[in-house]
Amino acid sequence: MNFVEELTWRGMVRDIMPGTEEKLKGESVRGYVGFDPTAASLQIGNLVAIMLLVHFQRAGHKPMALIGSATGMIGDPSGKTEERKLLSPEEIRHNADCFKKQLSKFLDFGAGSNAAEMVNNGDWFANVRFLDFLRDVGKHLTINYMMAKDSVQTRMESGISFTEFSYQLLQAYDFYWLYTNKNCLVQMGGSDQWGNITAGCELIRRKAGGEAFALTCPLLTKADGTKFGKSAAGEKVWLDPTMTSPYRFYQFWLNSTDDDARRFIRTFTLLSKEEIDALCREHEAAPHTRPLQKALAGEITVRVHSKADWEGAVEASAILFGEGTTESLRKLSEQDLLAVFEGVPHASVSKTEIEGGINVVDFLSVTCGILPSKGEAKRLIQNGGVSINKVKVPDLEYKIDSGCLLSGKYVLVQKGKKNYVLVSIK
Repeated sequence: MNFVEELTWRGMVRDIMPGTEEKLKGESVRGYVGFDPTAASLQIGNLVAIMLLVHFQRAGHKPMALIGSATGMIGDPSGKTEERKLLSPEEIRHNADCFKKQLSKFLDFGAGSNAAEMVNNGDWFANVRFLDFLRDVGKHLTINYMMAKDSVQTRMESGISFTEFSYQLLQAYDFYWLYTNKNCLVQMGGSDQWGNITAGCELIRRKAGGEAFALTCPLLTKADGTKFGKSAAGEKVWLDPTMTSPYRFYQFWLNSTDDDARRFIRTFTLLSKEEIDALCREHEAAPHTRPLQKALAGEITVRVHSKADWEGAVEASAILFGEGTTESLRKLSEQDLLAVFEGVPHASVSKTEIEGGINVVDFLSVTCGILPSKGEAKRLIQNGGVSINKVKVPDLEYKIDSGCLLSGKYVLVQKGKKNYVLVSIK
């Protein structure tokens, strides 16, 4: 597989240093992407850079994932309007460990000739003395050169600290260290990293007399121009299931617009051009069935989480539209149950009110106030219009008790086909 050609048809090439494509057509080379562990999980905004490494490995090259324990203590100013919060060494170590587990789902860290490798810049910066760094590294990049970088220019008005200003020099040294110690020839990343990456190439040229190469991918935005990586509610979408549940993760991709889905499926899946073109034709013929979104959401959810999590997310999605069963409802975690029914009306009753069982008519009318009167409750039940936890109430003698509780504290009331109320038992 030609690495650059593969990225090009997928729309994943923004900047490329002259000679990079030719270098990657030859023998297997090492290339890296850096990830600063500034949170306890990677987020979907990191997925583009991760996919660069995935395609790099598939093309027969050796990918390297650099965990920036040292640089993460400062924070990259690229694309930021204000200085990042500085994290403690303990927080950085914890976050780095989390990143390793997540990256292992994408890259093969086995024993093959192109097995992925994980490195941590805390290992080499731990032994670097400040004065030695200024003398041996800082002298090779001028202030004028560093000031010209976009990451610095965009922060000049609001102010940039010396701490952040020095970041590009630290990242440049990362590339230099990997070049001299690991024979790493290529650095990749998002287009906002171009200035930092080329600074590394320049340091290698000046300090080691060598030649290094660079490639960046475009920064993704949604079709409406908003920043990619957040849900409709403005929440970041994380790869860690405890921070973003598999159901919410699946829903993020499923809710993509048609234009976004056409771009995202090229960027975030390993489907071939022929498979994607076939899906696009299928989508054009019947857009209401959303084959692009379903394929996109399925591929990414399985990769990031698991096939079982994907199946659970699909099943949970069906529940809201009347296709789920009591069994599928009971399998939902509390987190997913609340996510599925986030937008429906909620009611709350005391646990003492259902102890020993309470008649369904009283529960719906008097206890919860879901229906305006006992008469209305009786009429709906007799007409088969009320379900409890996806099961139609069989008669007026039906009782709500502790056996009806979902996740130990919820009852789902359904009126008709699509009118739900989630009752919390406290």
